[in-house]
Amino acid sequence: MSHRASACKPGAKLKARRTYVLLFLGIVFCVGWPAPSPAQEPPTIAAAANLNFALNEIADAFSRARGTRVELVFGASGTLTRQIRDGAPFELFLAADEEFPNQLTAAGLTRDAGAVYAVGRLVVFAPKSSPLTVDERLEGLARLAKAGGVNRFAIANPAVAPYGKAAEAVLRKRGLWDTIRPRLVLGDTIAQAAQFATSGNAVGGLIAYSLVLAPDFGDRGTYAVIPDADYPPLRQRMVLLKRASPTAAQFYQYVLGDAARAIFRKHGYAVPQ
Repeated sequence: MSHRASACKPGAKLKARRTYVLLFLGIVFCVGWPAPSPAQEPPTIAAAANLNFALNEIADAFSRARGTRVELVFGASGTLTRQIRDGAPFELFLAADEEFPNQLTAAGLTRDAGAVYAVGRLVVFAPKSSPLTVDERLEGLARLAKAGGVNRFAIANPAVAPYGKAAEAVLRKRGLWDTIRPRLVLGDTIAQAAQFATSGNAVGGLIAYSLVLAPDFGDRGTYAVIPDADYPPLRQRMVLLKRASPTAAQFYQYVLGDAARAIFRKHGYAVPQ
């Protein structure tokens, strides 16, 4: 039994090859090469103003550990909440309280109810040139107010800033709200209230502990930490928004980890157990 080997003539092979090449080029010409995927933009994170120093440090540590970065935008929690409702392209929101994140969750704008990542604290601060003597019970402020020596006193706006609401609670508890209210200068954020308190145009203010621990801030005056029992707990909650990318979700988890918790403690926060 004989076997015939199958073979093509050289001219036939060349003709077939040309056909395949022309067909391939025709497909590329009509469809085009696959477009290269653009580099993923870093997610934009909305954060309460009291976090300015702590969260920047955490973001830097995250970038070193994971090789990716996030963009931080700071503001008053109430203002950021309104912006998120209006469609601002934030992927993660770290608030100064629980109320504003809960509003977003109730509106169906978050993945879930999120988590408490830190508990803030409040201090009374007086710049070096101030006649105000600071103490945790605000007795120095009461004496100065009684003597007519309080020209201006700074807090954050209670309508949009949880630290401002906490400051109002402290002043009410100490029976100073009605006396001090006409002299209040309100910051849009707690960071702006801190600027007012250090400007010399105010005798002082009630501001975030995390801000007075910032580099060089302590040299500007004196402060006393307000007892936690004097105002509702500043339990700071964060939530992932529906549009959150994998990088935003990774940063969320990083904020809950040991490295971030150590940074929060360094900046004067308590962390949930």
